[in-house]
Amino acid sequence: MSTATTKRETIFVLNPGSTSTKLAIFEGSDEFRRETIPHETSRLQRFERIWDQFDWRLDISRKWFQRTDRTPVAVTAIGGLLRPVPKGTYRVNDRMLRDARANLQGEHSSNLGCALASEIAKEYSCQAFIVDPVSVDEFGALARYSGHPSIQRRSLSHALNIHAAVEQAAAHLGVSVADSSFVVAHLGGGISIAPVRGGLIIDANDASSDGPFSPERTGGLPLQQFISLCFSGRSEQEVRALVMGKGGLQAYLGTNSAEEVESRIKAGDLGAREVFEAMAYQIAKEIGAMATVLNGKVNAIVLTGGLAASQTLMQWVTERIQFVAPVLIFPGEDEMRALARRTLRILRNEEQPKEY
Repeated sequence: MSTATTKRETIFVLNPGSTSTKLAIFEGSDEFRRETIPHETSRLQRFERIWDQFDWRLDISRKWFQRTDRTPVAVTAIGGLLRPVPKGTYRVNDRMLRDARANLQGEHSSNLGCALASEIAKEYSCQAFIVDPVSVDEFGALARYSGHPSIQRRSLSHALNIHAAVEQAAAHLGVSVADSSFVVAHLGGGISIAPVRGGLIIDANDASSDGPFSPERTGGLPLQQFISLCFSGRSEQEVRALVMGKGGLQAYLGTNSAEEVESRIKAGDLGAREVFEAMAYQIAKEIGAMATVLNGKVNAIVLTGGLAASQTLMQWVTERIQFVAPVLIFPGEDEMRALARRTLRILRNEEQPKEY
């Protein structure tokens, strides 16, 4: 690749997660370098709020990119809990930055992404983007009903990886995305399960409030007992932490590591086995429910995300759902490559960026 081409298509990619910051550089479609920088819990606990981490994470990211001695034409980041928007690649602008800093639909590390991208892009006088933020909204009217008019179901999901998994599944089956129907289960620290028709996420559980429990989230809880818990003397901050961060495997077993749980199961820990199987049970139950949104007309069920690397979990889930449709398992997630690939389409004028 020529020097001119390398400069034109060099993309810096950022993905601030709850316990790490992922950084990567792509030269066109080729990955040049990538690193996941873990953040110790003891260090994160020094920050009271997510935005208190911003300068610290910016310094880490800036120094990492500087060491690579590359000059980007674009900086792209994961998008957070912004206003409801259609899927797409968005230029970072002032309105987006204000909404992110306001934690418009909730407080999450992904809200830092657009601001980190903006600051680093300024240093290199280049463009800053986000792709398919958590708040991508493709719901139909019926999916928004909750059961009470004062509460509306929100479209908050792992939209970036869900859309990437749909493209991968469609290519695997030799069907067009436009003519496809999948149930996609993103299985990670949070779990999003979505019916996707024609490439659109037409429903999904809110991974911070609903659906299966995950390594560190409770998922949906029995309401009457939860109401009692809310008025049991705990503060709002304590209750929110219990639901998102201290729930799921962390609450039952004292760890959010699926690998550790599997090791305990292999060592004969029957309690760990039952909890892990219960998580598989809830995942399968949610997949079955989402298949009804597609009237049972499903090309395949797609299991993706970090937990999809667990053969034990995948076996338990597959046994319960394989009657619905063929099951495709794509272990892990490659959001960094998806971010770079979608940005490359903009740089090559294959699609136009959207304005937030």
